Amino acid sequence: MKHLGTVTLETERLLLRKTLESDCEPMFRNWANDERVTKFLTWAPYESTEQLKNTYHQYLLKNQQNNDCYDWKIVLKEINEPIGSIGVVNFREDVNEAEVGYCLGYRWWHKGIMTEAFKCVIQFLFEEVGVNRITATHDPRNPHSGDVMKKCGLQYEGTSRQAGKNMQGICDVSRYAILKEDYVQKNKNKGDRSEKTP
Repeated sequence: MKHLGTVTLETERLLLRKTLESDCEPMFRNWANDERVTKFLTWAPYESTEQLKNTYHQYLLKNQQNNDCYDWKIVLKEINEPIGSIGVVNFREDVNEAEVGYCLGYRWWHKGIMTEAFKCVIQFLFEEVGVNRITATHDPRNPHSGDVMKKCGLQYEGTSRQAGKNMQGICDVSRYAILKEDYVQKNKNKGDRSEKTP
């Protein structure tokens, strides 16, 4: 793998970029204080912007300078502020695997935004960083997260019983994955179809 860090990525509706000092307030307001967002995550809603700023926010500002840190704020161009985040939460260098995690403000659920962001990250990790396998997991009680994974081409690989822990306590963990060869084949098929279109 060739680690490049959190470089800026762009889609039709979104800008994926590093965290800025000024992101603390919109992050708190748009998703980090909302128990609907954190219900199936591993961290509790933040109680104030000060708490957020003095913990996770400062940690991220420091660590995102490292080339092996991939943590994007999802900025909706329409309002020009972050509404969620997506990043690599774990690497397995021995098999060139990256595990991706994400969260999004409640007001923007079911609009295809996370699928758009995740597809962009998948392309970057396969084509630029050189990973061979991308995985993601979710609590089976949160099926919408799994829907995002399927829309992005990840395949269901199984559910480990009582193998994780989130804000609901000990939970089952469903895992999805996509290989570089799956990604290449999928894009090749797209190209073949477009060439046949009159």
